[in-house]
Amino acid sequence: MIETERLSHPAAMEATDPGEPLDDIRILAVSEIPSPASLRERCQIDAVAQKTVRAGRRQIRQVLSGEDRRLLVVVGPCSVHDPEAAREYARRLAVLAQKFEDALLIAMRVYFEKPRTTVGWKGLINDPGLDNSCRIGEGLELARALLLDIARLGLPAATEFLDPITPEYIVDLVSWGAIGARTVESQVHRQIASALSCPVGFKNNSAGDVAVAIEAVLSARRGHQFLSHTREGRTAIIVTAGNPDCHIILRGGKNGPNYLPAQVDDACRALAKAGLTERLMIDCSHANSGKDHRLQLTVGEQLASRIGEGDSRIAALMIESHLVAGRQELGDGTRLCYGQSITDACIGWEETEQLLQLLYRSAGRRRSTGG
Repeated sequence: MIETERLSHPAAMEATDPGEPLDDIRILAVSEIPSPASLRERCQIDAVAQKTVRAGRRQIRQVLSGEDRRLLVVVGPCSVHDPEAAREYARRLAVLAQKFEDALLIAMRVYFEKPRTTVGWKGLINDPGLDNSCRIGEGLELARALLLDIARLGLPAATEFLDPITPEYIVDLVSWGAIGARTVESQVHRQIASALSCPVGFKNNSAGDVAVAIEAVLSARRGHQFLSHTREGRTAIIVTAGNPDCHIILRGGKNGPNYLPAQVDDACRALAKAGLTERLMIDCSHANSGKDHRLQLTVGEQLASRIGEGDSRIAALMIESHLVAGRQELGDGTRLCYGQSITDACIGWEETEQLLQLLYRSAGRRRSTGG
């Protein structure tokens, strides 16, 4: 009697009806992409590129620890949308990197993934055609080929890691990585950072909370176990040793900038309290410049003055720069301006040269005085 009642219950009857599928009901398409191993095989790192990446990682690590008293400068486009313009930028920057190498360690900002608050272009890897066609396999190949060419110039590359699957495709060509303001609180990204072979910077979150970035550094320094993918594309359990080469990045927040002396003092006190080295990176753009690319020069000048006076806690700066100043809209029906950003506005090449020259003089004074 009990069994009959159970089977005649409406919910039980519904459960026996095949009806609507239980998963994939919102999936429109599934397209496989090559494994990291196959892409690495097609676009192999050579001896020259290997030397660049190894030297870049070692020198960045030494700058962050204070062993190398130069200033690290991560400079380049907000995001790469035109690989050829990025190559031209890299050739120009490689000349300055060599010219200023006794006081500056210059790495090119080569960002391929863009986090979005709502919607928008998601970066070269996700949309290399700039048309929402989502040819990710092509995007990964373009990204790897560009990084390889930059490394062959002897120029270290820096990028933000956003998608947890992407690093295996390109990380062997990256000397420095970033975890952005939108993902700094993500356990997934802290785990990824703990596995990366390069130094990693964590930005304070978009609200301006520096404590979150410090917590992320502490987390990434420890070992983790998590699900991920092997280089062959199979699901696996990853066990990491932790990444000791992590640091924080001050990028301002909703309440304004956080690069001023008192704010750097506060951040360094928090670092010391957490048992971390009192050295950090400052982002000259984003909220520190009020999202006005022209004010990056003002921020850079103020920081250069403090660096020249011997402030050794400022180990690194980040600058958003491209061949042409400003930004342009994507998809307005007009031809894109070569060398101009389609995401955040950047300073132009002439301003970049001027700012790097200023930083070179200031960093040189700091080195000469033992700051």
